[in-house]
Amino acid sequence: MSMRRFGRPPRVGAATCYPRTRMDPQALRACALFQSLPTDRLRRIADIATHRDLPAGAVIFREGEAGDEMYVVVAGKVRISKRVSGVGEEALGVLEAGSHFGEMAMVDDSPRSADAIAHTACALAVVRRDELEQLMFVDKDLAYDLLWTFVRTLAARLRETNDKIAGFFAMTGQFR
Repeated sequence: MSMRRFGRPPRVGAATCYPRTRMDPQALRACALFQSLPTDRLRRIADIATHRDLPAGAVIFREGEAGDEMYVVVAGKVRISKRVSGVGEEALGVLEAGSHFGEMAMVDDSPRSADAIAHTACALAVVRRDELEQLMFVDKDLAYDLLWTFVRTLAARLRETNDKIAGFFAMTGQFR
C-alpha cells in the first residue's frame, strides 16, 4: 500500500455525543477479532457495543489522547495516520469493513499511538473498555478467548512492522 498525505480534517468525531444504538451480532462476526466466538458470546459483545455513524473527515481520535474505546469498521473506511513534523499527515493504512482498531486501549492505559479519521462516511461498532472489562470479569471463557485473540492480533501487527522496518533498512542500505 502506498503512503498518502492528507490535509488535517476537522475535529467532529470524538467531541460529539452519540445516542446508544445496539449492534447486530452479525455485524461483529465479520471482524477477525470476533469470528471464532460462539454465538452466545458474540451476542454478549454485541449487547455492550454501540453503533456510530460518522461523516467523511470526522476525527475518531487523535494520537496522544487517552483511549477507552475500540472500534470495528462495519461499513466505509477509516484512515490510521501519524502527524509528521514538517510533512503533515502520513497515512499508515486505510481500514475497511471487518477491520478493528483502537484495541490497544483495551489492553493498556497508554495514550493513542496514531490518529483515526473517517476516510469515507462510515459506520462503526464501538466497545467501551469499562463495559468490556466488566463482561470479561463475569465471563472468564470469553475473557480467555478475547485476550488470546488480542495477543495474536498484536503479534501479527508487530511482525508486519518488523518486516516493514527491515525493508526500509534494506532499501536505505542501513541494515547490517
